[in-house]
Amino acid sequence: MSSDDTIPIRMTGALLTGHGGFEKLEIRDDLPVPEPGPGEVLIKVAAAGINNTDINTRIGWYSKGVTSATSAGGAEGYETTNDDDASWSGTALTFPRIQGADCCGRIVAVGEGVSPDRIGERVLVRNMLRSYVGYRPWECWTFGSECDGAFAQYAKAPARETYKVDCDWSDVELASVPCAYSTAEGMVHRARVGEGEHVLITGASGGVGSAAIQLARRRGARVSAIAGQNKAEQLKALGADHVIPRGDRLADHIEPQSVDVVLDVVAGPAFPELLQVLKRGGRYAVAGAIAGPIVELDVRTLYLKDLTFFGCTFQEDEVFENLISYIERGEIRPNVAGTWPLEQIVDAQKEFLSKSTGGKLVLTIPQ
Repeated sequence: MSSDDTIPIRMTGALLTGHGGFEKLEIRDDLPVPEPGPGEVLIKVAAAGINNTDINTRIGWYSKGVTSATSAGGAEGYETTNDDDASWSGTALTFPRIQGADCCGRIVAVGEGVSPDRIGERVLVRNMLRSYVGYRPWECWTFGSECDGAFAQYAKAPARETYKVDCDWSDVELASVPCAYSTAEGMVHRARVGEGEHVLITGASGGVGSAAIQLARRRGARVSAIAGQNKAEQLKALGADHVIPRGDRLADHIEPQSVDVVLDVVAGPAFPELLQVLKRGGRYAVAGAIAGPIVELDVRTLYLKDLTFFGCTFQEDEVFENLISYIERGEIRPNVAGTWPLEQIVDAQKEFLSKSTGGKLVLTIPQ
């Protein structure tokens, strides 16, 4: 059932044709509009955020054959990528694919078993989908990876994982939330960040890092953030108590064994320093490795300090549901750095890879 008869049969979207450089992204205006199946809704997409996972998937960075930072292959991809394991789930992707993990829009049609009352709702789609894997523990699909996502005028999604949002945020602001904020909330949730704790956040000026600042502060934590010095005032405005210039030695800014929790999306060469500043019994949560996935670990540091490590990808249902409630109660706010029209997705990804701006970049979708 649809809202009216104006839903077209063709749409404009950005199509990923394979792993590689920017040439693998094609803007097409002849893509078929998806039809919602049983338990699904059709969304007219208004805006879609850009995330590291979009670029990681395009360039095949998740492949075990790649050992360098994401920036090394952000434009051209990697010669060492193995297509068979180049997705975040470790299985081969099906191409062509419409990417886009962040989806904000309105429901315009529903499939069998979904109330037509939902037509017209402004919604966000949970980016880590569990419906398609039968809600099995520790399994999920990423919206825009294992299924088509939001880089197009229309997208379909499971109704039970498509959430109505009542707030005064713009579509662009809402589209900055799903992937970055759920990743950050997943880390905060898994590491059990509590009131009065000292939390250290890497990559703090990016989408996940800046979200983590707000979400850790929301729980009453004290936040030290690592980012470029030119982003310091922006991050303090988001709630960071202390900003450490990226590239400085942590020991010059933080006492050894003074941090309760590290929230890391960077990894790379600085990884050993993060463990040095953790207290005995401290917790380390990681959801990215933009500076490089291969790190040096002195196992003695891990066991002699009784540290706990959390790898954070899968999210319990409450993580995304909590985010919706935070938005509606005004407990968090968006951090949008800039917008680009969908047809300029390559320019937007180049800007994203430059790391010259703080916060989220969002694509506006032609209506």
